Amino acid sequence: MPKRIGKYTLEIENDVRILNNAAIVGHKEAEGPLAKYFDKTYSDDKFGESSWEKAESFLQKSAVELALKKADIDASSINYIFAGDLLNQCISSTFGLRALGIPFLGQYGACSTMAQTISMASVFADSFAADRCVAVTSSHFCSAERQFRFPLEYGGQRTPTAQWTVTGSGAAIIQRGGSGVKIKRITIGRITDMGIKDANNMGAAMAPAAAQTILDYFSDTKEKPQNFDLILTGDLGMVGKTLLLELLEKEGLQISRQHNDCGLMIFDINSQDVHAGGSGCGCSGSVFCSYVLQKMKNSELKRVLFIATGALMNPIMVAQNETIPAIAHSIPANPQSHPHFVTAKRRYG
Repeated sequence: MPKRIGKYTLEIENDVRILNNAAIVGHKEAEGPLAKYFDKTYSDDKFGESSWEKAESFLQKSAVELALKKADIDASSINYIFAGDLLNQCISSTFGLRALGIPFLGQYGACSTMAQTISMASVFADSFAADRCVAVTSSHFCSAERQFRFPLEYGGQRTPTAQWTVTGSGAAIIQRGGSGVKIKRITIGRITDMGIKDANNMGAAMAPAAAQTILDYFSDTKEKPQNFDLILTGDLGMVGKTLLLELLEKEGLQISRQHNDCGLMIFDINSQDVHAGGSGCGCSGSVFCSYVLQKMKNSELKRVLFIATGALMNPIMVAQNETIPAIAHSIPANPQSHPHFVTAKRRYG
């Protein structure tokens, strides 16, 4: 069973692992620096569908099916699927996954959803509520623009602080036992609101949430940034990364040597015209479920602290001049065997 350590962190006591994973992206992401790490790329961002929303549903379903195929298992062996996206009522997840017949628990954490779904799946596996779960999320540039800003046909100008929503999906199969990257802790974030109102400056809105969760993790666990090869935030972009490092330095925590951001990795910001970087659920989802997990499986990375970040906004509240609250959840991903941890034994049954 999960055990709380400190105020905000749960220790996963049993042997919970990421059995396999998949990441699928669109054409712009396939032109970026991480192209070789993605399982599948498409040149048509509609993926043969009749709308952007249907395209995103196809994207998420395809990522789940590919992860199952890579793991050589079928949908009937999955106890629960934890899924979410950015669209109203999480329609990319519900419409995309409805045909799989897997018990479904919808999640909404905005762009923090990848960490949230992995966290929930890990708790279910650790508590023996499930043997095997899927965690998945997605985003699509065109569907997000239509919902949160303006339809593409409008031709609206983007500010320098704006970020480019990733067209992509990441899926991970979480199970108890077996092989794969190990999940031993999760830190659930607190809603943070520093008064940002600009919907075109998500990095500034999310940076305080990321800083708070990182501080909470290190306070709860007494670990040090030097224990990690990589401290990876979800989609802060250039603006958010700068603010994050400043906020942490004011609190006496230095992570600049270990830190990177998925939104700055997935695109080449100097040549791809994405302004402040990438964003969206699919940004952290596709980077974590491709580059990060592949590097860990190949022992090129050992320990990674993954912090997915999300702006908890919608167009109505922005129109009403509300400030933008944000959230961040963290997961330290560990290699298949790590001397710092001892796997707990099942104490019942």
